[in-house]
Amino acid sequence: MVDIATRVWTHKWKIDPIVRSLIDTDFYKLLMCQSVFRNRPDTQVQFSLINRTTSVPLADLIDEGELREQLDHVRSLSLSRGESTWLRGNTFYGKRQMFRPDFMEWFETLRLPAYHLERVGDQYELTFEGSWPEVMLWEIPALSILMELRGRALLHTMKRFEIQVLYARAMTKLWEKIEVLQRVENLRIADFGTRRRHSHLWQDWAVQAMCEGLGERFVGTSNCMIAKRHDLEAIGTNAHELPMVYAALAQDDEELAQAPYQVLADWHEEHDGNLRIILPDTYGTEGFLAKAPDWLAGWTGIRIDSGDPAGAAEIAIQWWKDRGEDPSQKLVIFSDGLDVEKIAELQTRFQDRVRVSFGWGTLLTNDFRGLTPGDQLAPFSLVCKAVAANGRPTVKLSDNPSKAMGPADQVARYKRVFGVGAQQPYEVLV
Repeated sequence: MVDIATRVWTHKWKIDPIVRSLIDTDFYKLLMCQSVFRNRPDTQVQFSLINRTTSVPLADLIDEGELREQLDHVRSLSLSRGESTWLRGNTFYGKRQMFRPDFMEWFETLRLPAYHLERVGDQYELTFEGSWPEVMLWEIPALSILMELRGRALLHTMKRFEIQVLYARAMTKLWEKIEVLQRVENLRIADFGTRRRHSHLWQDWAVQAMCEGLGERFVGTSNCMIAKRHDLEAIGTNAHELPMVYAALAQDDEELAQAPYQVLADWHEEHDGNLRIILPDTYGTEGFLAKAPDWLAGWTGIRIDSGDPAGAAEIAIQWWKDRGEDPSQKLVIFSDGLDVEKIAELQTRFQDRVRVSFGWGTLLTNDFRGLTPGDQLAPFSLVCKAVAANGRPTVKLSDNPSKAMGPADQVARYKRVFGVGAQQPYEVLV
């Protein structure tokens, strides 16, 4: 096992680049990329970095030259032969050859496109533009780089024994969380923490700790590189990006209202089983389910990623009942801002009513809260989102208005089209 503290103290750039591979990314990005490659390959998009925690001055903390070095390194990466073989030949979600030959041939020759970086006040403006299948693969590497460089900036100021004690405390903190989870009956949990991880080495350590501490109750990781390394299930389905871009491409209000369902119709053509998971909150869960076509009720389950998780699960359970489905056979995946207390609470409440699973993100792979003076290593809310498609702005409403994004006039239009009324705001923890 890697001695993380010593590696941090002595690391050389070429030994520890922040992003080490094009598959050092989340599995759902590759699944979505294949869907986009098949259905909307010519769509032109723009992705932008958005720091929701403006109190974290990234441009003051991170050297621009070092940031460019890391971004340029990602542009030099391509799939290795072993990575290509793993993607082509491995079994994912019980299915062989999940990735089609034409997609793999394209992916094997891919180099990520150029980026635009400039400083604006105490923040960085980082954007990526080009064809959707290429640009979308920047999201996870960009977030990983910014998160880790912010952490390294503080670690560079610490002495060797300070670093050793820091990681000893962080390991103890995580293991104590695992001990809490050991007492949760019928638990199924996966690592969803790549995008806001403390570092690649720390995520890898956290995954190994979860494997040892929870055994078969730890069902896998979203990170493809770590899944390959440790022979784990790669976990992930789809994300808000798909309906956001499809909606932006809509020609009128009627087409806009159908866009989220067109996304899932395209997905339905490619995937079955546990990959048929609905993510309903992009434009409001209640409205989405109320207008959803009946065939969606036959899907395997739902992922809850904003707002009140228990409330959203109750809405989904009632929706399945109203459509003649048995909720006890349905999968509910909770994935928003989770920590062990909330995981235990949700498991207890819903375990006898639905099949429950958890995607544990930032507070698995980046919980250094309370471990440094001034809490300088506490996680913060950083996203990299599609902000335009074919020149039109994208919009996200969410079940939490604190996560909404898009121009004000378009947000108002989307609320009208999707029938979103007053919403309860929740603090965005991570």
